[in-house]
Amino acid sequence: MHPAQRQRSFSPTAAAQHQGALIQHKILPKCYVIGGVSGSGKSTVGRMLATRLQCPFYEGDDYHPKANKDKMHSGIPLQDADRWPWLQTLANIIHQHIIRDELAVVACSALKQKYRDILSGQVEHSEHVKEVAFVLLQPSKDVLTQRVQQRTAEGTHFMPASLLESQLALMEVDSSAYRYDAQPPSAIVDDLVALRGTESH
Repeated sequence: MHPAQRQRSFSPTAAAQHQGALIQHKILPKCYVIGGVSGSGKSTVGRMLATRLQCPFYEGDDYHPKANKDKMHSGIPLQDADRWPWLQTLANIIHQHIIRDELAVVACSALKQKYRDILSGQVEHSEHVKEVAFVLLQPSKDVLTQRVQQRTAEGTHFMPASLLESQLALMEVDSSAYRYDAQPPSAIVDDLVALRGTESH
């Protein structure tokens, strides 16, 4: 099946227009930010995409300071003041890859538009804004709940299931992002690679 025929949360026309605009300006994304709430599959999709693009993968959770992780582990939602230094650290990583003309994939919840603006350089009016592509993963609430509860039971992640509701409440849809709901990770990665038109830099 051709990628344009796969069901997405956005229309194939919108995706084609977005990608067409990038190609028209001879700009392909240098960095993909895989966003979504906890349990959406950011890390899985991000690692797979980085492998296909033969580029580094950065797990955003690894860059949270201990205070943030302790807060979330205790079931306390993060405030914007907690997130700013973390987002700026990831923004710096993204910017360094772009100025070196290198590809990278970053997994980061990026729940609000203002968070995405920091990551893309929009806040600083960077000339590289268009070189950052956001991919938002939006499985159903039932799927998310099941995944987060399983991770909590296994002790494989610091964020408890009790914080899922607060993340869903914060999530803002980005009309310019690539958005996916129930597709398997491999299908999402196939689609992104096909839209890009190449599997390597």
